[in-house]
Amino acid sequence: MFFKKFLLTALAALSIVIVAVALFVKLPIEKLSLPFSDSGPVNSLTGIDGVDGPVFVVKIDDTKLAHPQVGLKSADVIYIEQVEGGLTRIAAVFSSNIPPVVGPVRSARISDIELLSQYGKVGFAYSGAQRLMLPVIASANLYDVGANKFGPKYYFNDPLRIAPYAMMLKFPELLKESKARGIQPATATSMGWKFGDPSTERVMIKSAHISWPASSYDAIWSEKEDRWLLNHNGEVDTDSDGYVLGPKTFVIQMVSISDSIYKDKVGGVTPFSATVGEGNCYLLRNGGYLPCTWSRSLAEEGTLFKDMNGEEIFFEPGQIWFALTSKEPVFTAISAQDATTTTRK
Repeated sequence: MFFKKFLLTALAALSIVIVAVALFVKLPIEKLSLPFSDSGPVNSLTGIDGVDGPVFVVKIDDTKLAHPQVGLKSADVIYIEQVEGGLTRIAAVFSSNIPPVVGPVRSARISDIELLSQYGKVGFAYSGAQRLMLPVIASANLYDVGANKFGPKYYFNDPLRIAPYAMMLKFPELLKESKARGIQPATATSMGWKFGDPSTERVMIKSAHISWPASSYDAIWSEKEDRWLLNHNGEVDTDSDGYVLGPKTFVIQMVSISDSIYKDKVGGVTPFSATVGEGNCYLLRNGGYLPCTWSRSLAEEGTLFKDMNGEEIFFEPGQIWFALTSKEPVFTAISAQDATTTTRK
């Protein structure tokens, strides 16, 4: 009896100590938990409740005719990449949530190979690729679950859309069939970024304008929704359900973009966005931005983010968007009136 009371007292004291540490020491929001608590699993990519499932990446068209896109609200991580003609295309990473349909699905590009290597051997869903790219994809560390491998039973054209902006993916059916074929993509794991409180050094803004030669996004802070609401090429970026797309964390990652040896079917030169190396970035969260740096020494390693003093920075839990661009963003400052009505979180 005495031992039981002693054990309960010790556990209570330990819980108080843990709570005190969490309150008075700045710790990242990751896996701090009370002993014997019933906290559920946390997804490594988003930092929110959810499982670490197999990683699948879908290439999505991002031209005007491809909007509204389908299924992006469920993605854990979204990359915006430059393609031919200065346009953009999306690589959407799915692990914790799988929507019934995703699209419009488009073709792979050379930048995808290096970019996605940090996630391990992912399942890569795409509509096709340039002829010279096919052996590169075949030799890459990924599972090809594209349209050429799986066909019209899983990839179909939406009759209400115009080709080539019409191809949709039946996502759950593809996952089931890929598993039946023995495909086992890498499970989501920590990619280098961490989650925690925002920096007090961030600059409060109303919006950020991110651009490429023939495409642009605006990230507009919504105090009401506590996230960035996106505009694409000057128009509100809604998905097929009318949901305005936009994350809690938006990273503008400055990269080197150069011409590759590849071309599209009309002769346009395919650009290559280098995501191995290092460079500057801007972390957008909680209504402000923080200048930062990124580094990734090997293709197989994740990307690390630090402030300009070399200290760790933290993302806010939730969906994350990365804009891979070589053009500096333009920030719109909040007015004096906005500053008095905005609650800094």
